[in-house]
Amino acid sequence: MKGMAQGSHKNLVILGSTGSVGTQALDVVRRMPDAFRVVALSGHSRWDVLARQVEEFRPEAAAVSDEEGADRLAKALDGRGVTLLRGTEGLCRLASWDGADVVLSAISGAAGLRPAVAALESGKTLALANKEAVVMCGPRLVRLAAETGAVILPVDSEHSAIFQLLRMVDRRQVQRVTLTASGGPFYGMSTEELGRVTPAEALRHPTWRMGRKITVDSATLMNKALEIVEARWLFGLAPEQIGVLIHPQSVIHCLVELVDGSVFAHMGAPDMRLPIQYALSYPERLPAAAVRLDLARMSKLELCEPDRQAFPALSLGYRVAAAGGTSGAVLSAANEEAVRAFLDGRIRFTDIARLVEMVLDRHKLEAEPTFEAAMAADLWAREEANECLALL
Repeated sequence: MKGMAQGSHKNLVILGSTGSVGTQALDVVRRMPDAFRVVALSGHSRWDVLARQVEEFRPEAAAVSDEEGADRLAKALDGRGVTLLRGTEGLCRLASWDGADVVLSAISGAAGLRPAVAALESGKTLALANKEAVVMCGPRLVRLAAETGAVILPVDSEHSAIFQLLRMVDRRQVQRVTLTASGGPFYGMSTEELGRVTPAEALRHPTWRMGRKITVDSATLMNKALEIVEARWLFGLAPEQIGVLIHPQSVIHCLVELVDGSVFAHMGAPDMRLPIQYALSYPERLPAAAVRLDLARMSKLELCEPDRQAFPALSLGYRVAAAGGTSGAVLSAANEEAVRAFLDGRIRFTDIARLVEMVLDRHKLEAEPTFEAAMAADLWAREEANECLALL
């Protein structure tokens, strides 16, 4: 893969540019205009935000996955000379855009799978913030990248940290990798207390600024369950090699323990622009656009074991990491439906993991699914989750 020669820039496609990760990626570009050039952008329904982004960054193409939003964007940008695309096919065209060096996929949920496949089939560098694609079809995505010469660069702060640390050590000497979790807004609460929390409370994350779905996932620790599965496939780790610790300060992003007991930690300010910038500039490191970590100002750094009884989602992550196959697609899809039901006030916070477990219990595993089979499992899990709502 090409590095960044002096005076050159990388051409970027940003899928999901109107969301939290996408807007922060554009902030990195805004701060480093000599390093990056945006050639394509996409959004879902926030066509007005996308229109403003197109005006500012002047990409060659833009896409909206929502049909009504696509119509409105077309009117707003009439005569601007921008190629306008729509739907999943439009996203896939952007993901394989000629001249693009890096495709950043910040699309939420299962909708990110097909564009990820398109980017890898085209041999692109895929900066992947969409963990669901790996959870659904991790082994097949990794094989596809190897076949086409594409590169998958994780954008999650934890997986970016693992990626960076594993480049520094002999993989044969790695004993264990530990993901850290902030604990979300309900760290230390009992199961009884968790049963009374509201959607508004779940959306108040103490550290990170994220979208609604991932913020709830952080509160349930389902986000960490998905990350266990993601780490399993991206880095070829056995489930028992992956640990999780609660770390409320969110400055230690992962720990890598070697066979002799040595432990390497990756630390940085809790600012998503740091892993985003690393993925966009890789293999080079550029001066930080993000806030720098000042350890002298920190009074303490806490690490403790999670309460897996109060937060059973973690156990579901380990279950799916061990089972593999279509169980990842089922976990991801059932959780999306459960979070939607919670935010709509139809179930309690503690019912989210219960509903996901019910769907997993009903699922008939397919061990080595194609991309199509993974999508079919996703659809089945959504239907099953909505049927199971009546049983809670």
